[in-house]
Amino acid sequence: MRIIPLASESLGVRSLATFVDASGVKILIDPGVALGPRRYGLSPAEIELRTLQQMRKKLQGYARKADIVTISHYHYDHHTPFFEGLYESSSEEYAREIYAEKLLLIKHPRKNINFSQRKRAWAFLKNAEPIAKKIEFADGRSFDLGGVTLEFSPAVPHGSEGSKLGFVVMVLIDDGSMRVIHASDIQLLNRQSVEWIVEKNPDLLITGGPPTYLGSRAAGSWETGLKNLNEIIRETNAKVILDHHIVRDKRYPRFFDELEKRPKTFAGYLKVEDRPLEAYRRELHEIENGREAEVPFRVG
Repeated sequence: MRIIPLASESLGVRSLATFVDASGVKILIDPGVALGPRRYGLSPAEIELRTLQQMRKKLQGYARKADIVTISHYHYDHHTPFFEGLYESSSEEYAREIYAEKLLLIKHPRKNINFSQRKRAWAFLKNAEPIAKKIEFADGRSFDLGGVTLEFSPAVPHGSEGSKLGFVVMVLIDDGSMRVIHASDIQLLNRQSVEWIVEKNPDLLITGGPPTYLGSRAAGSWETGLKNLNEIIRETNAKVILDHHIVRDKRYPRFFDELEKRPKTFAGYLKVEDRPLEAYRRELHEIENGREAEVPFRVG
């Protein structure tokens, strides 16, 4: 099985987009890229906007290769909407290229979903249904694709139990030689997700960490995320790729250090330097305005 991380916070944008070639079955997971419109009271720096365009180009290239597209939930960093969006680098043309003539395995648009995501799901389906090869609502279901199995979790909270951000579905890909779970936006904060992952016993877990960058709004999430991911590591011995929300926090290397097995970011897996641009947005604005500021990565 070939795993290709496409875009994430360690690569400079909000995303957890991943491409998987499982015995010739080509799967694109969570095909969205975005920027936080405000961070530290600032809009994205120029380098963030340039990086977004680069990640969009890469995503579209892999979309052209894909047979199957999966969507864990309807936030714009996890699917590409059918509208012109500056901070999503989105357009109808890009969306059609991703979804046309593809098998779409997607989070249920009406069950276990909050109001905001229900509206986005409705808009997505209105445009995707006429062009997709087939659309299946994936929650809690398995799909046999000629020797490759895609098994989806039931809907689980987007973060902590009772989260106002709604629900997501995880996906297990099993080609008989390797088991990979993509666990998008569970944030390692709810028991349902942890128990499902442990039960499925993956060889590799791709997941997003807790949103510790939110400060007091995410109180306790650092400790809970560590506890839950350490439990997964002990129970499954899985290799871990950890990225997304946790990498919006400058302290994320310390979070990695406190785990019983050190994970890799998307950048680390690809053997390139981490470039957590959003976490250093203040410094990037200073640099772009000709002032001195330190960042732990190359700018340029």
